[in-house]
Amino acid sequence: MSHYNDTDIKVLEGLEPVRKRPGMYIGSTDVNGLHHLIWEIFDNSIDEIISGHADTIKLTLHKDNSVEIEDNGRGIPTGKNVTTGISTIDTVFTVLHAGGKFDDNAYKSSGGLHGVGASVVNALSVWMNVTVKRDGKIWVSKFENGGHIVQASTATGPTNRTGTCVCFKADPLIFKTAVFNPTTIKERIRESAFLYKGVKIIFIDETTGENITYESKDGISEFVSFINDGKSSIGKVVSFTGTCDKIEVEVAIQYTTSSNEIIVSFANSVKTREGGSHESGFKFALTECINNAARNWGLLRDKDKNFEGDDVREGLTSVLSVRVPESLIQYEGQTKNKLYTPEAYGAVKKIFGDKFTYWLEENRKVAEKIIEKALVSRDARLAARRAREDIRQMKDVKKQKLLLSGKLTPAQSKDFLENELFLVEGDSAGGTAKLARDKKHQAILPLRGKVINVEKARLKDLLANEEICTMISTIGAGISSDFNINDAHYGKVIIMTDADTDGAHIQILLLTFFYRFMKPLIENHRVYIAMPPLFKLTNTKNKSGVYLWDEQALADARGESTSGFELQRYKGLGEMNADQLWETTMDPSRRQLIQVSIEDAALAERRVNVLMGDNSSLRKEWIDNNIIFTNPEE
Repeated sequence: MSHYNDTDIKVLEGLEPVRKRPGMYIGSTDVNGLHHLIWEIFDNSIDEIISGHADTIKLTLHKDNSVEIEDNGRGIPTGKNVTTGISTIDTVFTVLHAGGKFDDNAYKSSGGLHGVGASVVNALSVWMNVTVKRDGKIWVSKFENGGHIVQASTATGPTNRTGTCVCFKADPLIFKTAVFNPTTIKERIRESAFLYKGVKIIFIDETTGENITYESKDGISEFVSFINDGKSSIGKVVSFTGTCDKIEVEVAIQYTTSSNEIIVSFANSVKTREGGSHESGFKFALTECINNAARNWGLLRDKDKNFEGDDVREGLTSVLSVRVPESLIQYEGQTKNKLYTPEAYGAVKKIFGDKFTYWLEENRKVAEKIIEKALVSRDARLAARRAREDIRQMKDVKKQKLLLSGKLTPAQSKDFLENELFLVEGDSAGGTAKLARDKKHQAILPLRGKVINVEKARLKDLLANEEICTMISTIGAGISSDFNINDAHYGKVIIMTDADTDGAHIQILLLTFFYRFMKPLIENHRVYIAMPPLFKLTNTKNKSGVYLWDEQALADARGESTSGFELQRYKGLGEMNADQLWETTMDPSRRQLIQVSIEDAALAERRVNVLMGDNSSLRKEWIDNNIIFTNPEE
């Protein structure tokens, strides 16, 4: 038995706790945690904008994958900190819980809260350089190896400007990947530009030469228009603003003829992906206002039940932004994905509720169209609920076998998170996959023909489609608002189609279905695309073979010689032997999978609408602008 005494008690000093347990401070050490480093520094610059002291931010992604963020704000104070005895600049970047956001003195409202952001980024970086312009001087501090000071704050020259510039390189020993994604960065920058009218945010990517300036004239109203670009709208974008209990509220909404709901919310410029009290207040007020109007105008009869939230939010696109004083702001966790502040619920409910009620009265024609849409949504919801209950309550074994007969080959294990569902194109490929699979953890569901395009279909049409119903029943977690990822029967859903245009089309149709009706599967990284090889190249002399996934790999494998090889091209999965399919595409130790994720929510919404929606002219325009058609013989 090991001893347990005083020497076993360890005290971590300085920034050591951050490097020891980074997940406690940034949520994770995956790609999300990596980008959180940028947001911590970027949000400090945004706070200068919120407080009215800056109007420009420049974010540069350097070729060595370091990131530089510069603003023209006041600049961090440069004197000696009375508590630490070192400069305030060095204090901010080396001492946990040191910052100007613990009260309302320096910042009325800000995205920062715990005073750990800047120092945490420093702790998780190989190096960091900080330059501050303030009081007519330029001050420079340098840090290395997780926040150790190598150059204390030093005045290097005169200047007539103000601002702060932070440049850092993430530590590859901490993060699973230390390569930043420009698309993810641009999404956040664009959102921030929409939130603050007239603010200029510049993005420079030195690896590609890209240089973009984001600036918005109409703020979040323009954000809603951006999301709804190409959709058929019901009325114009309308916005509502106000202040209640020192909380500033801004809401922009627009209804469209589509069936999906989009709510994007922010608290002190930080995107609250999991919603929170402000979203709850907005949803309650929206439902209450529309129900009251429908009752007052006789569009809901006395015997009718009130609309539910899902009914009134169908087709709604909204952007909600609140600015909460430092003394009130509360998030759930350091990563700030969900707002907790109880006062925000009441503030949003009152401001939006009062102003939306007045707007409905003043815009009766548009309001009645919104209520008519809610009535249609309610009827579809009730019909869909009955259909879903029919699927759930199919206790008759014969009916269940009829639904899944000749289709699903289930996995044997009851450990759902370890199980994988392969959605396979056609019966032939399905048969091969059944022979190839790991029976314990892999299930096979062949799909006959192309799945319905759910972007052009209503929910009742969706539930009348046999292939869709089979998938819903197989995955077992419901759809739309009833979807519960904890009920999903599989840890991975893998789309496995032929490596041709038809296979790619089926992939897109399935991804559209998951995006619209089972989005949490994608958001929780459970949807994948299998990568079967295109070729097998065999050396005729020694009979050694290699699988290849594209034309370039084939050319590289052949080299200069075109003889002495036997080439097999797989036109479809059904042409592969079971052992070939297993070792190339289904064996977890050797296969290649593409994990499906949503990097840019607003852009994803626009793309799905344009490429899969009813407006063919928008689709043609996108293709003309983005696809280059060439004759392979030229």
